[in-house]
Amino acid sequence: MTTLWFPVLIILVALTFDFLNGFHDSANSIATVVSTRVLSPMVAVAWAAFFNFVAAFTLGTAVAKTMGKGMVRLEDVNLYVILAGLIGAIFWDIVTWYFGLPVSSSHALIGGYAGAAVAKAGWGAIIPGGWTYTLVFIVLSPVIGLLISATLLVSFSWVFRNAAPLRVDRLFRRLQLLSAAAVSFAHGSNDAQKTMGIVAGTLYTAHLLKTFTIPFWVVLMAHAAIALGTLFGGWRIVKTMGMKITKLKPFGGFCAEAAAATSILGTAIAGIPVSTTHAISGGIMGLGVAGNLSAVRWGVAGRIVWAWVLTIPVAATVSAFCFLVIHYFVPAA
Repeated sequence: MTTLWFPVLIILVALTFDFLNGFHDSANSIATVVSTRVLSPMVAVAWAAFFNFVAAFTLGTAVAKTMGKGMVRLEDVNLYVILAGLIGAIFWDIVTWYFGLPVSSSHALIGGYAGAAVAKAGWGAIIPGGWTYTLVFIVLSPVIGLLISATLLVSFSWVFRNAAPLRVDRLFRRLQLLSAAAVSFAHGSNDAQKTMGIVAGTLYTAHLLKTFTIPFWVVLMAHAAIALGTLFGGWRIVKTMGMKITKLKPFGGFCAEAAAATSILGTAIAGIPVSTTHAISGGIMGLGVAGNLSAVRWGVAGRIVWAWVLTIPVAATVSAFCFLVIHYFVPAA
């Protein structure tokens, strides 16, 4: 591909996905702090967007490199594969946003990228080792969030067992500002990197980069797009996360957010692309496990888990179909 317009188009589509990632996943950062009324909705999205962006200057690009060259063989990727992968991920994000389902935009992108690559080059395009941690953490991420959240809830309940409820509520309203910021920071540090990997892969495939690296302008661009998406807020999913799984108070909201931020930041440093959505959902469910199981609406939780299970295969199927359509009309694809 010698012309410049097509790589530019793909980068714009990647940034559109990144915007939708922030829009779709803003609930991860703000649902608890809005439902507990610690912050108003508009202040909450501004707070989250700020910390989404400042994450650009901190944790490096380990996840981006895994996403860009660690899951699919670069020699089996062309620009049409990247475009089809993005279309599949965007499709699933829009569908699940419409139904208010908090699913992983990261897994949608991973599935879409892989599905398009398999449609082009067969199953040999997949790098099995690159998928091990990602698939394992589909299960582990919500479980870790649940366990940390439940542990924090039990521990703080014991520590503050003799304190006046009003005093505890006032303290955790302040602490929830910090925990919400930590989730937003973790979200930016992990999720923006997936788009960085795709953009860098586009530049490398189009021979605009001699080696696979992540230029800093790509880092800034990805974080700006995800922060802008967060600023607009996907309110349908905020309602599901903050109100439909279980009733939240500042005390529990802090525990859920602290648990999610801890698990996400740890995997981001290790370069493992995990789901912010899974971590915070597990954290919220952990409040019910540690407190009152009947307080969790398990029917809603069940629908969310089914959406998680379908994310990678649906995005992969849509992306594979898109690639085959492109290949039909553009035989060189």
